Amino acid sequence: MGQALFAGKNAEGSDLDAVDYRILNLLQEDCRLSYNKVAAKIGVSVGTAYNRIKILESKGFLKGYSLFIDSTKLGYSLTAVIFVQVEGGHLPDVEHEIAKANCVAAVYDVTGEFDAIVVAKFKGRNELSTFIKQLAAESFVKRTVTSVSLNTVKEDFRFKLG
Repeated sequence: MGQALFAGKNAEGSDLDAVDYRILNLLQEDCRLSYNKVAAKIGVSVGTAYNRIKILESKGFLKGYSLFIDSTKLGYSLTAVIFVQVEGGHLPDVEHEIAKANCVAAVYDVTGEFDAIVVAKFKGRNELSTFIKQLAAESFVKRTVTSVSLNTVKEDFRFKLG
C-alpha cells in the first residue's frame, strides 16, 4: 500500500520522483532543516536540494512551513467537530467565512447529509457555545450538529509519502 498510490503523475498532473518524495517526507518531519542537511540526508548536492525545494514551493506542493503546537498546553482543551448544512449555492461563501475564525483548524467541503465539517479548538464551553451560536445565526446556515472530542488519539496532518 502507499507506493502504488503515488506512482506516475500526481493529482496536479506533475511528475514527482523519489527525491521529491524524500524531500517532502523530511520537511514534514522537520521543516527547519537547512538545505545542507536535506541534501546530506537524501544523498544529493546542496544545489539539487535547494532547486527541488524551490520547485516544490513554486508548484504549490509546499504551501508553507509550520510547527506543531500542543494546543492543550496553551489552554485549548476542547476540540469540536461541527457538521454544517447550508442553503442553496451559498456553501463556498459560508465556508470561507467560517475559515476566517481564529479557533478554526480545518473546514472540509463534504458529501452526505451535511455540506461542511469544521474542526475547531476552544479554551472552554463558553467559547464553544458562543462560536456555535454565531455560526447558527449566519445567513444561509440551516443546521449545525456539534461533537466534542473526549480524547485525542492522533492529531497530525503529516503522512508518509511514496
